[in-house]
Amino acid sequence: MAAAVEASRFWLWVALLIPAAAVYEDQVGKFDWRQQYVGKLKFASLEFSPGSKKLVVATEKNVIAALNSRTGEILWRHVDKGTVEGAVDAMLLCGQDAITVSNGGRIMRSWETNIGGLNWEITLDSGSFQALGLVGLQESVRYIAVLKKTTLALHHLSSGHLKWVEHLPESDSIHYQMVYSYGSGVVWALGVVPFSHVNIVKFNVEDGEIVQQVRVSTPWLKSLTRACGVVDEAVLVCPDPSSRSLQTLALETEWELRQIPLQSLDLEFASEFQPRVLPTQPNPVDPTRAQFFLQLSPSHYALLHYHHGVLSLLKNFPQTALVSFATTGEKTVAAVMTCRNEAQKPSSSEDGSTGSFSEKSGPQDSLPCFNQTYTINLYLMETGRRLLDTTITFSLEQNGTRPERMYIQVFLKKDDSVGYRALVQTEDHLLLFLQQLAGRVVLWSREESLAEAVCLEMVDLPLTGAQAELEGEFGKKADGLLGMFLKRLSSQLILLQAWTSHLWKMFYDARKPRSQIKNEINIDTLARDEFNLQKMMVMVTASGKLFGIESSSGTILWKQYLPSVKPDSSFKLMVQRTTAHFPHPPQCTLLVKDKETGMSSLYVFNPIFGKWSQVAPPVLKRPILQSLLLPIMDQDYAKVLLLIDDEYKVTAFPATRNVLRQLHELAPSIFFYLVDADQGRLCGYRLRKGTRVRALVWEDPTCRGATGPVSHNY
Repeated sequence: MAAAVEASRFWLWVALLIPAAAVYEDQVGKFDWRQQYVGKLKFASLEFSPGSKKLVVATEKNVIAALNSRTGEILWRHVDKGTVEGAVDAMLLCGQDAITVSNGGRIMRSWETNIGGLNWEITLDSGSFQALGLVGLQESVRYIAVLKKTTLALHHLSSGHLKWVEHLPESDSIHYQMVYSYGSGVVWALGVVPFSHVNIVKFNVEDGEIVQQVRVSTPWLKSLTRACGVVDEAVLVCPDPSSRSLQTLALETEWELRQIPLQSLDLEFASEFQPRVLPTQPNPVDPTRAQFFLQLSPSHYALLHYHHGVLSLLKNFPQTALVSFATTGEKTVAAVMTCRNEAQKPSSSEDGSTGSFSEKSGPQDSLPCFNQTYTINLYLMETGRRLLDTTITFSLEQNGTRPERMYIQVFLKKDDSVGYRALVQTEDHLLLFLQQLAGRVVLWSREESLAEAVCLEMVDLPLTGAQAELEGEFGKKADGLLGMFLKRLSSQLILLQAWTSHLWKMFYDARKPRSQIKNEINIDTLARDEFNLQKMMVMVTASGKLFGIESSSGTILWKQYLPSVKPDSSFKLMVQRTTAHFPHPPQCTLLVKDKETGMSSLYVFNPIFGKWSQVAPPVLKRPILQSLLLPIMDQDYAKVLLLIDDEYKVTAFPATRNVLRQLHELAPSIFFYLVDADQGRLCGYRLRKGTRVRALVWEDPTCRGATGPVSHNY
């Protein structure tokens, strides 16, 4: 009997051994804090209604996402491959559907913008992708036109199924770059032979039959994109800098270009600048608007009107940062961003110009704005008249950065007046969503440069007064028994005072909302916690922006921007001095290398407060091949940074007498390795007692014949 009881207990115990499983906290969505990004915008579409709550974007990080227009939070997000295969080539928004083309024109998808669901996905024929357009028929958008190097294809908007595909005539010599339709039952494909002629092919929407083909001589024209545009009822407009005029061609009726001199409008193209025509077509079923922007120089735009062969000037904008169009109902407006100089009055911003239309403006072609304050105004398209009470003024925190793109969301208010919101992207990848609402201008902002962080260092926070006193008690010699007693007594009084203030702060914070307590973390209240878990996260992004982020909450405490840093530069961040050497401030050094020129530069800053250091770094006149942070320090407790250039000369920073003496003693034990990716060589060198590197010490023969880079140059 006893044996049976023991056996039953045993089997009961075995049954209770249920297999257990565990997951990490991040797998169930439990984080101390989490920040998600989409990257630098490539395309964006804003819904044109007063109650709209989302905007759809495609970014250079191969991300398709929808953002909440009220808060800036990500509603949904799809991340494609991080390679060229996942790059988004084009995006169009039609109702609740977002159409994207990616992978060099191989894949076309339709997304449901409310939830981010995939409506359909098709694989397109091979061929170089050129353009994407919506085709309307009988007052509704039904098809998608896909223009490639050799073919024009029409797909159903609802399913993505192919309706027809036709080969383009003479596609081996003609570069087809534009596709246009306005609901008339035909679709045009426009191509150019550089500095020769333009070829215009008209297709029937129903069966793809070629209805008409026109060839027009354009000896001055190199490309249609970023130069020409279609305005009014299918009128091609191209600027001609050689004759200082606009050349027009009605696609339906004309066979030859018509020349319209700009001197009659007191307008003139800037020298060595490619002018652009910037039209707008709010509805694919209707013709393009007769009003359009003409970019005359990097910072000069003109709002023009063309109808029945007559060109007129509506408004001249000689000094502007960006321009854009937006439509709501029957009203179309032009948004113009200008720099608000200190000498200007707020109402004097009626003249301006430099348009982006979601296209990048380089530093050399942007309007300089020294006070970093910009103004956005709306103008009525039909007359060029500025709309009252539509001014938004905002300022940028970082010096050296400029607005790069602007998107406008227009809606009608209850009194039938026009209201709008503006999405602005700057050169340092900052997103600002602006609206003049109850005294607020910036509704939200997103630091999208953090989507491409390249360097990270964790720096200890400084000690509090009580912690410093406690450390000093063990680090200093006391004078006798009485001195030790007084020192101990003063330390206890300081700790009691700190404990009392901490209790009072806890009681005060208990009566506040939790959101307010979190937001009170700032640069002045930073201090090391009891276990030194809280750190300062110093991050460097590919856009040349530096951040100081508090590790316990993810709050950005400071940021700096390096406007001279070019894209695709390489970075190396080093901590030369920590917070352990008070009163000497902590010090970080950033080494930046331009991949095009090979030249490098040093930036020295305080990682806690984000301030540039007063210590002047050496000027690097030669390309840097390798860098090494040594454990030896100078008299100010800063670690020594060694830099070796392409002539095998070594630069030390800092380069005091004490440092040079230590380097002289340790030279035989300091080694460098260098990688030659082109020749596939990995070599080791030893430091000579002087300013040069000794001859080759060792070489890895297995690297010979390598075709790719073995290691980072830094």
